[in-house]
Amino acid sequence: MWGGRFAEGPAAVMRAINASIPFDKRLWRQDIAGSKAHVAMLGATGIVSPEDAATISAGLDTVAAHYETNGVAEDMVLEDIHMQSEARLAEAIGPVAGRLHTARSRNDQVATDFKLWVRDAIDEVDAALDAFQTALLTRAEDHADSVMPGFTHLQSAQPVTLGHHLMAYHEMIARDRSRFADARARMNLCPLGSAALAGTGFPIDRTMTAAALGFDGPTRNSLDGVSDRDFAIDYLTAATQCSLHLSRLAEEFVLWASQPFGFVALSDQWSTGSSIMPQKRNPDAAELVRGHAGRILGCMTALMVTMKGLPLAYSKDMQDDKPPVFEAHDLLGLSIAAMTGMVESATFRTDRMRGLAEAGFATATDLADWLVREAGVPFREAHHITGRAVARAETLGVTLDAVPLADLQAIDARIDEAVYGVLSVDASVASRTSFGGTAPVRVRAAIAAAREGER
Repeated sequence: MWGGRFAEGPAAVMRAINASIPFDKRLWRQDIAGSKAHVAMLGATGIVSPEDAATISAGLDTVAAHYETNGVAEDMVLEDIHMQSEARLAEAIGPVAGRLHTARSRNDQVATDFKLWVRDAIDEVDAALDAFQTALLTRAEDHADSVMPGFTHLQSAQPVTLGHHLMAYHEMIARDRSRFADARARMNLCPLGSAALAGTGFPIDRTMTAAALGFDGPTRNSLDGVSDRDFAIDYLTAATQCSLHLSRLAEEFVLWASQPFGFVALSDQWSTGSSIMPQKRNPDAAELVRGHAGRILGCMTALMVTMKGLPLAYSKDMQDDKPPVFEAHDLLGLSIAAMTGMVESATFRTDRMRGLAEAGFATATDLADWLVREAGVPFREAHHITGRAVARAETLGVTLDAVPLADLQAIDARIDEAVYGVLSVDASVASRTSFGGTAPVRVRAAIAAAREGER
């Protein structure tokens, strides 16, 4: 490619370290699309003849068909997807292929290809997250009334419904989708036409190529156009946050599937056995989702560290921008698919959930609230009274709603029989009717609103 300047070829190690074709071959569809838009513009502006433009465009279709059928060869001499495609084009149509690179550089070419790829990746992730949210909504609707213990510090706190719990993850994923959407909107300017770093003297039409590739317009500064990788970091940032949310649900499934909890049975499709212990049923899919979050975070860190000290414009370090994005995208796709499958097929043991909700004095706050509301007791005093009632229940080995009225009145005479109307777990969850609360009526309203929003 640069034989006019160099008398000798690169050393073998130099060729190996310099080549990016083993990973950037994933960009071939975007590379062909960018080249077709570019040559159409060259023909429309008269920079190349209409005949040559048509020949090149048809040749690019031939190259694309070859890739579709045979894949992209990892030729280290043709070091990247751009040189690979140019060589294939020359094989197909001859010397006229050399006109394709007029008024562009590999710098703006790769920036455009990579943006197109990340944009497509965001669309894939959004579709997968939409399916995951649908799974969450379906199971939340199934269990809008199913009582379970709500935890703080992993200690039984207040009863909630399983539907409410699952809808919490629906909210997290909604925020993830908004982050990906923001990243997509922000990145949607086209670098093509920035050339190496300074633009070009050819009378190109950058608005035409931007529109052909689905961008909102061209980038406004050629130096920034070729050196910007904010869009890749934005993608990785959103992917990292999303993976953290998936990891939190995965961790809950790991806990819930354990014998001490016994809240969920994962299907055979999402479990594995042991090579030595026949009784084992391991939640490996959930554990791998949890592990993938760390790797995705590492990908984000890797690209940030690569970019942190680079002067304008392009530096070869930026060749390493793609592997962490590709890796993170693959891992995130697997994680979303796995969590979707686990949610859809899980058997929730609601009897076990209810039993532990009833056993953990989770309605203690309801007793304190009743004292405030019905007996006019200041909350801090009510808190102290309730603590004594819990201690009495522990001593008796019963739930709060099974403590005899005489025992409760011995603690505070203002308690009367009406208190039992708030001490069951069903009464507790039904009372939480504030907006965003766990009451089944609120859970169903949240599900309906979410479904309406999806339409």
